[in-house]
Amino acid sequence: MDLTLKIWRQKDSKSKGSFKAYQVKNISQDASFLEMLDILNEDLVAKNEMPVNFDNDCREGICGACSLYINGRPHGPDTAITICQIHMRNYKHGQTIVIEPWRSKAFPVLTDLMIDRSAFDKIIQAGGYVSARTGGVPDANAIPIAKDKADEAMDAAACIGCGACVAACKNASAMLFVSAKVSQLALLPQGHIEAKRRVQKMVKQMDYEGFGNCTNTGACEAECPKEIKLTYIARLNREFIGAKLGAQIMKI
Repeated sequence: MDLTLKIWRQKDSKSKGSFKAYQVKNISQDASFLEMLDILNEDLVAKNEMPVNFDNDCREGICGACSLYINGRPHGPDTAITICQIHMRNYKHGQTIVIEPWRSKAFPVLTDLMIDRSAFDKIIQAGGYVSARTGGVPDANAIPIAKDKADEAMDAAACIGCGACVAACKNASAMLFVSAKVSQLALLPQGHIEAKRRVQKMVKQMDYEGFGNCTNTGACEAECPKEIKLTYIARLNREFIGAKLGAQIMKI
């Protein structure tokens, strides 16, 4: 199939970007979206033109690096899927595809389709961990955990930090991401010791990084490739309010 690609090109974070149109021909319907971009870049290099910079790593829907808007939708036309898992059979011969990076103050564009997602890393560094002494691996049954809690924690831990929730939200809120990372630890006994400090530090860092407020439109859940649920945001709010009230009581 032949396609027209309108791709956002931007030299660096300080330069002004714009869309540029490219033609790609004889693309197999079985090719992945990223393979199609690889073919485009091979053509550009052959013409002594600068290839399009885009993030990618695992190409198996695990890392979340390949985050893009495709025709205005985070991660493209399918649900519960990342860009690297999309195949060109989703598109028609002669179609125009608009490709651009996430648009968020907290995710500045580095070059072309690559953005800086280090704001997520800083949120995790603020409290998304469990402090533990090093040593031998503990017995798996040393701390019994109910299956429903373990399953729910695993569902929260499925978040890959791609940023689709931020990209889909009209407020550029990171609440779904933060709630998933808080919940995966809050649900397990190993995470209870630091729970109050954790949620306050992570929310504070989230606000500091410039993410917007949550207004519960549900766009984040709809576009999340790992189908993280809004119920985790409710848990985050409970954890945060409980931590703040506890701190006030201790002062009294």
